[in-house]
Amino acid sequence: MFSQYRGFIHRFVSLGALLFAATSVSAKPIVQDAEFYILKAQHGDSWAKQDDELNQKLAALKEKFGTPPNIVHIMWDDTPMGEVGIPELQKLRGFSTPNINQLAAEGMNFLRMYTEPSCTQSRAAVLTGRHPIRNGMTQVGFPYEYGGLRKDEVTMAEVLGKAGYATAFYGKAHLGDIEQSYMNKQGFDEAVWEPYNQFPVIYGPQAEIAGGVLPTSTNPEIYPEDPYDMDKGWRTLGHVAVMEGKKGGPVRELVQPGDLPGWYKNMEDNKTRTLSFIDKNIEEKKPFYIAYWPELIAFVPFPERKTLSGGFLQEGLARFDPFVGQLMTHLKANGIAENTLVILMADNGPMTHNGPPGMVETLYRGGKGDYLEGGIRVPAMAWWPGMIEAGQTPGDIIHETDLFTTFAHIAGAQKYIPRDRIIDGIDQTSLLLNGDSFSRRDYVHIYTGETYAATVKGRFKRRWVGDLPGLSGASFYDLYNDTREVQPKMLPGFTTKGMFNSMRARHEIWMEKYPNKKMAYGLPFTNIENARPETIKASQPRFDKNEVPFDIEKVLKKTGDYGIIEADWGI
Repeated sequence: MFSQYRGFIHRFVSLGALLFAATSVSAKPIVQDAEFYILKAQHGDSWAKQDDELNQKLAALKEKFGTPPNIVHIMWDDTPMGEVGIPELQKLRGFSTPNINQLAAEGMNFLRMYTEPSCTQSRAAVLTGRHPIRNGMTQVGFPYEYGGLRKDEVTMAEVLGKAGYATAFYGKAHLGDIEQSYMNKQGFDEAVWEPYNQFPVIYGPQAEIAGGVLPTSTNPEIYPEDPYDMDKGWRTLGHVAVMEGKKGGPVRELVQPGDLPGWYKNMEDNKTRTLSFIDKNIEEKKPFYIAYWPELIAFVPFPERKTLSGGFLQEGLARFDPFVGQLMTHLKANGIAENTLVILMADNGPMTHNGPPGMVETLYRGGKGDYLEGGIRVPAMAWWPGMIEAGQTPGDIIHETDLFTTFAHIAGAQKYIPRDRIIDGIDQTSLLLNGDSFSRRDYVHIYTGETYAATVKGRFKRRWVGDLPGLSGASFYDLYNDTREVQPKMLPGFTTKGMFNSMRARHEIWMEKYPNKKMAYGLPFTNIENARPETIKASQPRFDKNEVPFDIEKVLKKTGDYGIIEADWGI
């Protein structure tokens, strides 16, 4: 499709890489997506001057507090842009989050934060600074996944840990069920995490009966004997809902599937763990990085209502909101608010396709899993008293992978970012500290699973899927004048056709130089210290390799390729 552009662009990208490599012989530069070099060629000199000023600010802050800044990153599920941080809209929605709104008012409330379209993809993107297409984390994980985040991926915890940070993970990881994907093996000093999402709460007998859930594969004992159920070992009967472990230490089961009281207790305990980890490192005078990715709901209705909306999401947000106020108060009371960056955000848009009540399109069309703005544009805010000026609503584009490189910059840990792979995240320290119009990104590549679905460049967007044959690519949108993407413009949009083609060609050519990898694969839940008998059984092959004529290991490897659910592009 892009063959007519490839020769020129290949030479351009290669020349650009050589030019920028030559600027720093002693320090090999980070390899960015090809589009970044187009921007750097035009703005590199001004960015270098900005960086000098930014580094002076960060050095003064470090001298004042004795450590580089602390970082707390809070990310929850499935929330549409506009649902939090804008009190006026909440009045129309029948609920309120006064503490989250206060944090947004005291800091920076992003208007164009882009994410990946679903949970696993977003979480992998944040931790690695890379689009999940690059490491195979493209599908939402469910039991059994037989796979997860590769051990050779370099996570934010590993980067900051090398710079002397204490690191902790609490909440929903959703990055796999194999041992190398365990959070305590991905750089975190201590971790309490869910290998999947909230759904394991309904995978127990009580929830399946009380919640009115249709039959799952996990509780055959509550049904009469099925005379046609021949392969009883096929069922997923030994997965784990919550796990815990410390770096270099054993891993334990903490909450089992179907344990609703245990699940909700762990949700509350993670709030306490977060504050305790802060206190511990204040006492030890050590900078800290906390990835606190809370579960707001458990897909089992709350027994009482705290909102007029009554939706699952709104009920969860209202219950989580007080902790945000508690966190801000805690940081201020301990005198470290000025030395702590707090980021709040959602991981993707609302679960509008077959989701629970309350998942709606607040502003943009589409939801979780979509390439539409509603699926990938989320509420996000940054709070850093004394460093981020209050009351800002920047219209700049920022992508969640940018947190990886931005955190590394403010932590003085850029030298630990790997140079042997593409890092999609762009350093956005200038946006945080200088404000509106200081982003270093004007583009977004949008994948749904492994499909390259759309591209954003400034105000314009092109969809690569769903075009009518013969119209030479008619799906062009002006996001300023068509925020809900319902009026594709063919003739006006054709002026951007060649530019979008070149942009995609650059992106794909760079992938040829730095090929994508698949996710890691294997048997789930190995080496758990307190594993139940059914968990141990799940961690072992179902058959002796001599009992079947096929290669069991090859089957496991291939299994990850079949987690793909083809998207419905007829939106």
